[in-house]
Amino acid sequence: MTPEVLRSLIAGAETLDVEFKGEEARSLSDGDLVEAIVCLANRPGNAPGWLLVGVEDDGRVTGTRPRHADRTDPLRLQALIAHRTRPSLSARVEIVRVGDKNVIAVEVPAARAPVGTTDGKYLRRALGGDGKPACLPLHFHEMQGLQADRGLLDYSALVVPDADWDDLDPLEFERFRRFIRESHGRGDASLVDLPDVELAKALGAVQATHAVSSVHALGLLLFGREESLHRLLPVHEVAFQVLSGLEVRVNDFFRWPLLRVMDELLARFRAQNREEELLVGMLRVGVPDYPPAAFREGVANALIHRDYTRLGAVHVQWHDDRIEISNPGGFPEGVRLDNLLVTQPRPRNPLLADAFKRAGVVERTARGIDTIFFEQLRNGRPAPSYARSNETGVVLVLPGGKANLAFARLVAEESQAQRPLGLDDLLLLNHLWLDRRLTTEEAARLIQKPEAEARGRLQRLVEAGLAEARGERKGRSWHLAAATYRRLGEKAAYVHQRGFETVQQEQMVLQYVRTHGRITRREAAELCRLSPDQAKRLLSHLVGQGTLRAHGERKGRYYDVPPNDMGAPKSDMGAPISAPIKPTRPSR
Repeated sequence: MTPEVLRSLIAGAETLDVEFKGEEARSLSDGDLVEAIVCLANRPGNAPGWLLVGVEDDGRVTGTRPRHADRTDPLRLQALIAHRTRPSLSARVEIVRVGDKNVIAVEVPAARAPVGTTDGKYLRRALGGDGKPACLPLHFHEMQGLQADRGLLDYSALVVPDADWDDLDPLEFERFRRFIRESHGRGDASLVDLPDVELAKALGAVQATHAVSSVHALGLLLFGREESLHRLLPVHEVAFQVLSGLEVRVNDFFRWPLLRVMDELLARFRAQNREEELLVGMLRVGVPDYPPAAFREGVANALIHRDYTRLGAVHVQWHDDRIEISNPGGFPEGVRLDNLLVTQPRPRNPLLADAFKRAGVVERTARGIDTIFFEQLRNGRPAPSYARSNETGVVLVLPGGKANLAFARLVAEESQAQRPLGLDDLLLLNHLWLDRRLTTEEAARLIQKPEAEARGRLQRLVEAGLAEARGERKGRSWHLAAATYRRLGEKAAYVHQRGFETVQQEQMVLQYVRTHGRITRREAAELCRLSPDQAKRLLSHLVGQGTLRAHGERKGRYYDVPPNDMGAPKSDMGAPISAPIKPTRPSR
C-alpha cells in the first residue's frame, strides 16, 4: 500500500470496511488487535476490509509503536493473526510510512464462514445504535444468517428438532397441487399425483424411509399448521398494510404457510388493482395500476429470499402512489444495486426457491427481477426501485400513479408488428422519454452491461427508427426519433430536443454567464443537456470567437465574459442587442 492509498482510505473515514485503531492514549494489545480483525472478517459483503493501526478515530495519524523490539515485523503479525483465529485467517500486513509516522495496515479478507478468536469470541462489523460502525457480538442465529448470505447454509433445509409429521396440514399439500395445475405449465406436473409423504420427500421437506424421521424448515414453511408455525418458526410473519398518508386503513399480519399467504395477498391485490384499456389495432390491451406479474414476483422473492434467522416480517404496503415490498435480510453475497439485472441468481434459501419454482409460483429461469422491471416498463410505468435496500433488508418499490398510455401503446404496437422490445430496449426508451438524452456511458450503467453492448443496443433502436444519434465518438449522444415522439403524442418535444443547436446553445451559455458571472464545463453540460466533451467544444468555440475567456486549469477552469462585452445593451433575454441595420435605397 502506498501512502497515497492510505491517505485516501483515511479521508473516507471509518466505514463497515475500514476501522481505525489509534495508540495515542494507550497501546493496542495483541488480543484487541485480533478481535478487531475478527470483527472485520465477519462484516457484510465480500470486499477486503482494512484495519489501520496508528490512526485515531478522527483520522489523525499519530503512528504506532514497534511491536517486536525496535520494529514491527509484518510476517510475525500475520502468523499471530493466523494462530489466534478459528478458522485460521490469512491477513496481509504492511507498514506504511506517512510523514515521520508508521501505520500498520492489515488487509482482512471477508470470511466465508464465521470467524472467532481462539478463546471463543465472535464479533461482527455493523452499524451501532448511533449509526456509526462498531464491533458487536455475533450471535448464533446471526452466524447462520452470515452463512446463508454467502451460500454456505440453506436455512430451509435445516431440521426443526421438535417438529413431526403431525405438524403438517394435508390441506396445504392440496394447495401445492392446485398451484401446479393452475400454473399453465410452469410447475412440475410429476408431483401432482404423489402421496403427501412422497411429495414432501421429493421437495426435501422431510427425511423419511418407511416413516418420517425429521421435518425440515421447508416442510413447516410450505405445509405447516398455523399453531405449529407459531410454536416452531416464530420468526415467520407477513404483513399486509394499506396506507393513505399517515392513516393506516388495513393492518393485517399472517403466520400462515407460504402458499396460503400467496393466495391471500394475490386475492387482495386483485381486489384493489384497477385497469385501463387501450385499443391497439383490433385488440384491447389492459393497462393495470400495477402489473400482476411484477407484484407476484416481488412478493414471491420477498418470501423466498428473506433471512429466516432474523426477527421481522415481510411487509407488503399499499400506498396512494406506490407499493412497497420489503423483507428482512439484505441481498445475498455478490448481488448489488449496480449488477442486479445481470448477476447470476443466488437464492438465500435454495430448497425453498426450488419448491416455489416446482409449484409454478415463480419463473423457473430464476430471473424474477427481470420480469418485475419488464412488466413495469411495458405498462407505461416508471422503473421499479431497490435503492432503499441495505445490508439488513431489501425494499422493492413499484411506482404507481397515472400510466403513460402512449408509451404502453408504442410497446404493444411494436409487439403486434413482430418487433417485440426486450428489457434493455425498454430501459433505454423509458430513460430517453423521461430525460430526453443519453450517452453511451450512461446507457451502459443503465442496462448494467459493457459499453460495447449498450452501443449495439442503441444502434438497433436507431435502425428500428425509434432513436437517433448525434455527435461522434465520445461526444455521441442519443435521443428519441421524430417518429417516436409523434407516436408518443409529443411532436414538439422532438423540435425542442433538436432545437438546442449551436447558436441557441451559445445564447444560453452567454445568458447564464451574464446572470451568474461565470460558468464551468459541468454547468454548461447541464444547461444545454450536452455530454462533457460536447460542452468543452462549445465553450472552446466561444473562447475562440472572443465571446468568452477562460480562467484556470482542469477541474478549476471556468469561463466569463470579457469586460468590453459586459456593458453591451441586452434584450429581455439577456443577449446583446445588435445595432440596427440601416435600410438601403434600392438602386435605380
